[in-house]
Amino acid sequence: MSHAPIEAASLARRQFLVGSSAALVGASLAQPAAAKLARTLGEKELRVALVGCGGRGSGAAVQALSTDGPVKLVAMADAFLDRIENCLAEVSRARPDRVDVPPERRFLGFDAYKKAIDVDCDVVLLCTQPGFRPAHFEYAVSRGRHVFMEKPVAVDAPGVRRVLAAAAEAKKQRLKVGVGLQRHHDARYVETVKRLQEGALGDINLLRCYWNSDGVWVHKRQPQMTEIEYQMRNWYYFNWLCGDHIVEQHIHNIDVCNWVKNATPVRAQGQGGRQVRTGPDFGEIYDHHFVEFTYADGSKMLSQCRHQPNTWSSVSEHAHGALGECNIGAGSITLKDGSRWRSRAESGDPYQVEHDVLFRAIREDREHDESVNGAHSSMTAILGRMATYSGKELSWDEALASNIELGPAELSWTADAPINPDAHGLYPIPTPGRGRAV
Repeated sequence: MSHAPIEAASLARRQFLVGSSAALVGASLAQPAAAKLARTLGEKELRVALVGCGGRGSGAAVQALSTDGPVKLVAMADAFLDRIENCLAEVSRARPDRVDVPPERRFLGFDAYKKAIDVDCDVVLLCTQPGFRPAHFEYAVSRGRHVFMEKPVAVDAPGVRRVLAAAAEAKKQRLKVGVGLQRHHDARYVETVKRLQEGALGDINLLRCYWNSDGVWVHKRQPQMTEIEYQMRNWYYFNWLCGDHIVEQHIHNIDVCNWVKNATPVRAQGQGGRQVRTGPDFGEIYDHHFVEFTYADGSKMLSQCRHQPNTWSSVSEHAHGALGECNIGAGSITLKDGSRWRSRAESGDPYQVEHDVLFRAIREDREHDESVNGAHSSMTAILGRMATYSGKELSWDEALASNIELGPAELSWTADAPINPDAHGLYPIPTPGRGRAV
């Protein structure tokens, strides 16, 4: 086995009342850490805990340790020992002077996140599989920690509501929260979106966004793996961990469209399925989605994402208005009168910039909260998935009110998985027109 034995950590499934912030916050937020409130940290050494030591966690740790001022990685947590070891080696190579994680501060298991967050630290990086994010964010806020969390911040509506409730508590504590939607820290995107919001195209009536690509990695099942371990190793293909690629990946493009509109859609309908990536290696997710989102002003966002090799590839966002059109990521506007504008903004690495901005806000006690936007963009993508899986037109309000939770009732290596393969290794696939929509 590639992981050490881990005791079962039972996580009770919760029901949440849409209108009750007390029910949403839960007991974990009942004891705010007053010592963390509204303090300017200046040149104090910022102590960082990393929760989730995969590829993105390793990258986030290096970026956090590359910010200005003294900063040190002091704790790490993951479900798998090999990920902790590989991540520690990678981060130590990149920033050897800023790593101090002895064996007693390397935590393993489903409850490892609590142990890492409980270490004397200032900032927590939440980079596990997205399905764990709401619980981890809740706990970090309850301990008074500033947070960077990767996108998406949830995979279902109850998770989004938990994040929104924790975000409200974080605001009360003046905690700083960054979310890994790094296009908000790309100077070309920032300049272009600003021009669009100022009316460069007039009224925007149509947005298009794409993440069409070949797809991502697959890890083969090993004989010794339990079903839970197999799904966690292949988390991209199971909705309780990933949310489908419309949520985990296409969220970036959807987020940009919401940013342009400064709004979330009010309803969605769409279609999708599995045509190419149909084997047991690809779990339960679709290999393509197409969604028509509608905003309150009647304008549309056409959202398309696909994991099919040897097809047209595009990762981009586009806006169309009364005066012309814009390729947002390219920073290019073409008006109907033939005139053109192109952004000359020079961007640093937006993955690094998002950490620079967060850590500067922490040191200077500036307001910095990306959690609500992260929750809204995550919910927009979840709404899209709910529409394609069900074949129904769904409103934002009914989707956000859904009590369908995707995660297991219990988390342990031997627990029942939320979804299991049949005798041929195939998982049940969502079928439009059947089953519960919300």
